[in-house]
Amino acid sequence: MITKDKVTEIFCIIDEFDKNLSAELAKNLRLPSHNSDGKRYRNRKGRLSESEIMTILVCYHFGAYRNFKEYYLNWVKGVMRQDFPDAVSYNRFVELMPRVFFKMMLFMKLYAFGKCTGITFVDSTMIPVCHNVRRYYNKVFAGLAKDGKGTMGWCHGFKLHLLCNDSGEVITFCLTGANVDDRDSRVWTVFAKVLFGKIFADRGYIKQELFDSLFSQGIQLVHGLKAKMKNKLMPMWDKIML
Repeated sequence: MITKDKVTEIFCIIDEFDKNLSAELAKNLRLPSHNSDGKRYRNRKGRLSESEIMTILVCYHFGAYRNFKEYYLNWVKGVMRQDFPDAVSYNRFVELMPRVFFKMMLFMKLYAFGKCTGITFVDSTMIPVCHNVRRYYNKVFAGLAKDGKGTMGWCHGFKLHLLCNDSGEVITFCLTGANVDDRDSRVWTVFAKVLFGKIFADRGYIKQELFDSLFSQGIQLVHGLKAKMKNKLMPMWDKIML
């Protein structure tokens, strides 16, 4: 599990980012002081600061916990209770998480993503939100989660499309419904903005229109061949990278 020194380091980075962002927002963003009913908006500070909430969310991905509730109750309120003395209940923390969504996305974009090096790998994975049998009764992601089929079978939920460079760093990602194809033009419109050089993919990305579109933008899509496709010569380096 992550050490306390590392937690402190992560908190300091996030807290500095949060202070700078809040200062810029206060300077340039004008928010209404009253709602439509004429009531004044509250701006009270909670027990947990937004920096602490973001730190807890980031540290979750450094550990071996696969269940966030177990992580929060055992690690945050257990092992790290001295570092997070004002930790709220688990249910309350779940309610607070959406408050830092914007800042978390901006922090990831500025600090967490790598840069394209000219050698990129692309893949996708399904993110199920419930068992297929219960997909008609799921209310949490009603209207958002979709039915899709991948290499592991049918899934009700979302699909995460990822780009990684040759150092294993995530360049960017795209989250769609599970029914969106890996070769969908909307996904690649987002990806093409940060790409150059060669991009390596599996056989699920074979599509002539996609290859031509990327090639016209200076991006070469390299993929394997299906069983009934004609063999084509390719550099040994490309074959190794596949």
